[in-house]
Amino acid sequence: MSMRLFFFIGIVFSPLAAACAFIITYGEYSHHYPTKKEPLRLAWEAAIFTFIAFMLIFLGAGFFISKSIS
Repeated sequence: MSMRLFFFIGIVFSPLAAACAFIITYGEYSHHYPTKKEPLRLAWEAAIFTFIAFMLIFLGAGFFISKSIS
C-alpha cells in the first residue's frame, strides 16, 4: 500500500518540483546570456534532473517504508 502511495505522491509532486526548478533556473540564467537558447537548455536540464531525483527519493522512501512495515 505505501509503495503505491509514495509513487502517487512522486507523480504529483515531482513535476511541480521540476517546474519550479525550470522557472528558477531560467530566471537566473536569462540574466547572464544574451540569447534565450542557452538558458532554456540549462533550465530543461535542471528540470529533468529535479524530476528524476524527486521520483527516486519518493520511490526509495516508499520501498524502505514498505519493507519496514512488513
